[in-house]
Amino acid sequence: MTYTDFESETRLHPLDLVERMATLNEWSFERSTEDEITISLDGRWTDCHVSFQWMDEIEALHVACAFDLKVSEKRRTEVLRLLSLINEQMWIGHFDLWSKEGVIMFRHALLLAGAEATDQQCEALMECAVTAVERYFPAFQFVVWAGKTAREAMDAVLFETVGEA
Repeated sequence: MTYTDFESETRLHPLDLVERMATLNEWSFERSTEDEITISLDGRWTDCHVSFQWMDEIEALHVACAFDLKVSEKRRTEVLRLLSLINEQMWIGHFDLWSKEGVIMFRHALLLAGAEATDQQCEALMECAVTAVERYFPAFQFVVWAGKTAREAMDAVLFETVGEA
């Protein structure tokens, strides 16, 4: 056994860190397999279902955040336009439309390639996913429920206000 083999055997599983984060924050979670955990939490606009999956073959921690919004067939083209506009704004991660299910999802992956995940990285992944959903959920609502165009929806959510009424 080489030193590298020994080191990889003692490494913490990245999802153990995610599970600890969920426990400390008292979030509801389910660890369906050793390599997948789903956390449910209340957001400002919608409930978020954040799934972390360890992809051993490429040593990546994948995060996917789904939320309660179904896209009807007649609004899918406009939602795809909106996804394109939103993804142009994203520096980290992206949104996808899962056509078969009609579900929009935020996705991102942390490539570790021999490194060990940290608590801070897991927290950053969670924050990145929830923040993106919270920022753009109203735009998805405008397109899906209010029948607005992708451009109208983006203009509405990118409008910055200062202060509180």
